[in-house]
Parts: sequence; structure tokens; C-alpha cells
Amino acid sequence: MARPLTDQEKRRQISLRGIPDLENVHELIKGFNRHLHFTLVKDRNIATPRDYYSALAHTVRDHLVGRWIRTQQFYYESDPKRVYYLSLEFYMGRTLQNTMVNLGVQNTCDEAMYQLGLDIEELEEIEEDAGLGNGGLGRLAACFLDSMATLGLAAYGYGIRYEYGIFNQKIRDGCQVEEADDWLRYGNPWEKSRPEFMLPVHFYGRVQETKEGSKWVDTQVVLAMPYDTPIPGYQNNTVNTMRLWSARAPNDFNLKDFNVGDYIQAVLDRNLAENISRVLYPNDNFFEGKELRLKQEYFVVAATLQDIIRRFKTSKSGSPSAPLSRVAVQLNDTHPAMAIPELMRIFVDIEKLDWDVAWDLTRRTFAYTNHTVLPEALERWPIKLMETLLPRHLQIIYQINQKHLDNIAALFPDDMDKLRAMSLIEEDGEKRVNMAHLCIVGSHAVNGVAEIHSNIIKTQVFRNFSDLEPGKFQNKTNGITPRRWLLVCNTGLVDVIAEAIGEDFVTDLDQLKKLNDFVDDKHFLQSIMKVKQENKLKFAQYLEKEYNVKINPGSIFDVHVKRIHEYKRQVLNCLHIIHLYNRMCASFQSSASDAAPGYHMAKMIIKLITSVGDVINNDPVVGDKLKVIFLENYRVSLAEKVIPATDLSEQISTAGTEASGTGNMKFMLNGALTIGTLDGANVEMAEEAGKENMFIFGMTVDEVQEMDKEGYDAMSYYEKLPELKQVMDQITSGFFSLKQPHLFKDITDMLFKYDRFKVFADFEAYVKCQERVSKLFQDPIEWSKMVLRNIAATGKFSSDRTITEYARDIWGVEPSNIKIPPPSEPLRVEGLTS
Repeated sequence: MARPLTDQEKRRQISLRGIPDLENVHELIKGFNRHLHFTLVKDRNIATPRDYYSALAHTVRDHLVGRWIRTQQFYYESDPKRVYYLSLEFYMGRTLQNTMVNLGVQNTCDEAMYQLGLDIEELEEIEEDAGLGNGGLGRLAACFLDSMATLGLAAYGYGIRYEYGIFNQKIRDGCQVEEADDWLRYGNPWEKSRPEFMLPVHFYGRVQETKEGSKWVDTQVVLAMPYDTPIPGYQNNTVNTMRLWSARAPNDFNLKDFNVGDYIQAVLDRNLAENISRVLYPNDNFFEGKELRLKQEYFVVAATLQDIIRRFKTSKSGSPSAPLSRVAVQLNDTHPAMAIPELMRIFVDIEKLDWDVAWDLTRRTFAYTNHTVLPEALERWPIKLMETLLPRHLQIIYQINQKHLDNIAALFPDDMDKLRAMSLIEEDGEKRVNMAHLCIVGSHAVNGVAEIHSNIIKTQVFRNFSDLEPGKFQNKTNGITPRRWLLVCNTGLVDVIAEAIGEDFVTDLDQLKKLNDFVDDKHFLQSIMKVKQENKLKFAQYLEKEYNVKINPGSIFDVHVKRIHEYKRQVLNCLHIIHLYNRMCASFQSSASDAAPGYHMAKMIIKLITSVGDVINNDPVVGDKLKVIFLENYRVSLAEKVIPATDLSEQISTAGTEASGTGNMKFMLNGALTIGTLDGANVEMAEEAGKENMFIFGMTVDEVQEMDKEGYDAMSYYEKLPELKQVMDQITSGFFSLKQPHLFKDITDMLFKYDRFKVFADFEAYVKCQERVSKLFQDPIEWSKMVLRNIAATGKFSSDRTITEYARDIWGVEPSNIKIPPPSEPLRVEGLTS
């Protein structure tokens, strides 16, 4: 018998989570028990909570499978242009709750688990995060997959199935310690292996010139095994596919002699081959030219392009002899850039196309998204490494470069500086291939990810290329999926919004503009405030449990979530915290980030933050006025707890350094106000919400550039700002590291001597801006009005809008609101039925 519903659940029933039909509940319970018995081989006497999670996951997956197969049937019959999103990272997080939301079965599952005596929230917490990404770039790819399915695009995500994802971060004695993220140790109920589609990928070898053309011979072969994960759209029966490749060694080891040494060497060789997909490189903003990374990058594109061509040739528009068409491939940063010479190799060496025909087709196929302007993040592969690992591809790159430079020379005779600046091959010092230049030359479209970022790459970073082909460069401001970043993580806010303006905002975030009508509605503002307070209380309980630090839920939750990097300026935030400590102001401060294991300065910044926290949190004079917590092992599932509870979002990078940011959008959507510089997407957020509804401070891009010309003198700020001097003197003297007074010398040296990101220059403005924040927070109604104006302005920052722009402006496809018939109904496509 069904239990009585609470008032909140009754409201959800007429809103977004679906009515738990008793017949569906009964069927779901049957499916759950079937999987517990037949899939997991357990009964209720010996089943563990993880078994219950797995049984529920398989049951929900059953609801996906028919739609998944039906979607592929629909694509075959309708034969649309297909989009392929190539990314070395997909930061998916957990799948169960997001799938239930997109299928509209969350309440049904909730009721079924209740009748079985289980707590669905406890089961959801058991799921491992699929940590297949580092941060923004990987999470963006995940949001994009959700939007592509929701918009009905025939789209596929391609990447690597890392056996160990982003490392688990532990903080011990205030220092980061990395542990392997063995996310697959209990299996993954959401993936399906496809050994029948396993493909060979070649490395090393040599190039042999023959009458038929160049041949790449004597190579080492690694097999790419595909694993497919379903990506459901929001309640439209579309289920797209993310295909991740796992490296396998071929089974042709010579064990004839079978002595111990030979056998061990064979096993070692096998491990060497399979290392390609073993671990995710834990840094997306610093380039390391290591052979394994280049192997990963080529491995994923070589397997993917073979798969794309196979699918094209078996489609209605393709034929075994037809050149690749009706295909769009998006390169997510330069990591998949080797796809360009690889496709040329396939066209010229295998399909025997004329070079010019192949090059035209290649350029029309690829488009490139740039994610950074930092020089240290731009990939430049050494010629020697590429010559050894991919000799044929280096030849092709040289040929691409020669034709490209011939064109430049014809347009700009005798301009050697321009030739050097635009070459794909850099020759100052060690010869290297500039992968960003390869992407620009080999693509028909290049885009930045925020207006300010796109302008910087056009007018500064890639100015020569932009001047040559201005129409090639575009802007596509990033976005986030409202399904995960509202429906999944903040159901209380969803209920309040849906009750006020209806449910259409889930797939049309612009509908949130209607909330402006409620800015003076005190009852509605109180509802928003109540949801925020409930989220803060829940998160405070989590913090007390996990960190043994008691937080006052009535204080301001000031949160800084970023990968640790100097340009993101966690140090500026830390200096302000020390300043607050000195002034004994009331506030809750939290910082959450991972540092790449090899990034010394990042690790020292973590140590500084935790050391400052140790002093402040244990100072009886301060009490509960100020607390500092470094949230370890930040990941998608933790973000889903942090973001809804946040009052103030820190977006304080030096102007001109952050490409976009998507965390800022998630906080904004969930009712946090932003303190930040005019950098990345902050600029457009200020345009949408009104600059007066954000806390903007600091230098602009133009002012930063002017300071670069004049010279930045950190010492002058130290000498003229007493508050800053006090803070720096405390760090330098060992106030926060009594046993090791000089522990933070590397940080202080950086700040005084070679700070590229000008922390001191923005310190005073940041402190004054924080004072404005504190003053407004003491007026709950005015604060809530600003919060509501921000939520109402987030429509532009939906990934649905971003993907619609990609589709129309770059891929040449049109989003569809067609709802594919469910598996229980006949499939009809333009008069065809099956």
C-alpha cells in the first residue's frame, strides 16, 4: 500500500518529478527484485546497500535500453547529419539520479524503494562519481552531451575510458595527498562493452614510399575496445551514446618457448599497451609533453575516426566508396588535434583521394574550440617525439604546413615574421608542432567560450589567423545543463520556481525572466530565502559530520570553487581571509579545489589555506565568527551539495585569464551572488543581470594590459596598504606555520617578485567589495531581491542555448523538438514505419 504523501511531495507531483503510478511502482519493484536475484545473485538476507544501488541502477537502465535502441533506429531511418564531440575528458559525475530525472521516473523509483524499506537518497550516495575529467573542460563536455540529447541532435561523445579517473584528494596535515581513483572497482552498471567493434590503433613504425603512395609499416598495434554509455535527453525518448575507448593488447604474444623470462616480458609488454587508458592526466591547464599523453590523444582520435567512417559507410547517405560527408566533428580544445592529420592519412593513403579534395573535406569536417589563453596550457609537441611515435602524421603535418605557408607567402611577400608567427612548426629552441595552429588551419570554424575570451583570441593570441580569415572565428559562450544543476541538485528551488512560473524553464531557461515579476513579492522572496536556508543547514550538517567543524547556518557561505592555479587567485581570497581574521568579521569561508600532483605552487597554496584555517578555526577569541574549511576531493557529487548552499561565489581571476568559467553560472542559477572581476563569463553575467546585481571589483583587461606595459610593482602596494602589509608580514614571519617559519617562502616570493596575476594590485578593491557584500547580507530582503534578479537572468547560460548556436552556426544541423515514439509504439519516420 502506498504511503501518504507529504505536502512537499504533493507539490512535486503536480510539478516536475512525475506522479508515482501504482502500476509503474509495482513493475519497478518486480524489476528491482529480478535484478537483485538474477543479475547480482543475492537475496534480501545477504544483499548489501551497494547491491541495492546496483539493482536499482540496472532497473532504471532497463527503462533506457528500449529508448536507446529506438533512437539508433530512428537515426538510421531519418539519416540526419551526425555530430561527434571529441574530448579527452567527460566529467560525468553520478548517473542514477540524473537518469531518473530525464526519464521522469524519480518519484516512481522513490515510492518503489520506500515500499521495499529502502531510502533512495542513501542508495544515490553509494554511486561512484565517474571522474573522467579534471574540471571545467570535462564538465562542459558532460553538460553538452545532455543538451545534445535534449535537443534531439544525432550526436555522439567520444573519449577514453580511464581505468583510474581524476585522483582522490586527501588532506593530511594540511597537505594534499593523492590516492588512485579506482572508480570501476565495483563495476559500472551504466556502460555496455562492445568487443565486436574493437579497432586497431598503430604506433611507431616507419614510412615506406611505394608506387601506390606512402605506407605506414612495421607498426606496433594496440586495440581500442569501445564501452557505450547511454545519454538520455529530457523526457523526449532520445538516448544518445557516449563511446569511451579502453586500450587492449593484441593476443599475439609469442609464448612458444615459454620460459619464465619470455612470459614475464610478454606480460610487461601487454601492460605497456594497456597503460594508454589506465589513468587520466590530472591537469587541464598545464601542458606536459609526455609520450603517454600523446599516445592517449592519438589513440582516441584514431579509434574514433575509424568508427565514424564505419558508421558513415553503413548509413543511407554513405557508401563504401563515398568520401566522408554529413559529418561534423568538434575538437574540444587541442587534445584531439591529431584527428586532423589522421583523417588526411585515411583520405590520402587509404581512400586514395587527391590531396586538395581530402584537405577541403577535412576542413569542412572539423571545428575547434579553444579553452585557454595561458601560454603554458597550449600544446606544443616535440618533433622528435612525434617523429618516433607517429612518423606518417609528422610528414602530413609538414605538408599541411608547407601549403599553408605558401599561401601566407603569396599574400605577404617577404614577411618572414608573419611566416614564423603563423607556422605550425616552431623552431625557436627545440622544434615543436603548435597544436593550436594545426587546429586553426585544419578547421572551418574556431570559437572561444565567452565574448571576452573570443575577442582576446581574435585580437591577441591568434590575431594573424583572425586577420587572414575573420569569418572563421566565432564566440560560443559556455552554458550548463539545468537538468543536473537545478532539477537534480536543488529540488526545493525547482518547486518554488515551478509553482510560480510553470515547468517550461527546464528546457527553456529564458522562462526564468518571468521571475522578475516577483522581485517585490515578499512571500515569494521568503520562499527563496527558506530554500537557501534549508540547503545551508543541510550542508552545515554535512560539514560537521565530515570535518568536525561546526558552522553557523545563519552566516554567509562564501565559497571559492576552482582548480588550484595562480591565475584563479585563491591566494587573493586567502589574504582577505587573514585580513578578516585580523578584523574579526563574521563569515563562513570555504575553498574547494584539486591541485595537479606535480604543480608545486598549487600544493603550497593548499597548505597555506589549511594552515590559516587551523589557526582561525581553533582561536577561541574568534569563536564562530569566522571558519575556514578546505573541502577535499572536490567532485561533481560534492558540487551538487555545495552549490545550492552557497551565498557568495568567488570568481576572482585576473581579468583576461579565465576563458569562461561555468561554475559561476551554476552558482548564479542556484541563488548565489557573484563577487568577481570582469573576466570570462562574468562579463556577460553582469550584462544579463545588471552590474549593480553583482559585486564587481578590480582591474579590467585593458587596465591589466596597461600595467603590463608600465610594469607591475608588488612592493609599492605592500608599502602603501597597511592591511596588506600586516597580512604578508604574518605569513612571512611564520604566524601560520610556527614550526616551519619559512614554509611559505615560495608563495611570498611569487607574490613579491614574479606574480603574473597581480594579486596585490586588486587587494584593496577586493577588500572594499567584500565590505559591500557584508553590508548587504545584513539586509535579507534586499539580498534576496538581488538573488532573484540573478536567477532570472540565467537564461542565456543554459547549455541548450550554447548547443543550439553550435548546431546552427558550426555544425549545419537544426535542433529538433521531435519526441521519438517510445518502444511501445511504432517508429514512424517521414512516412516510414517499423
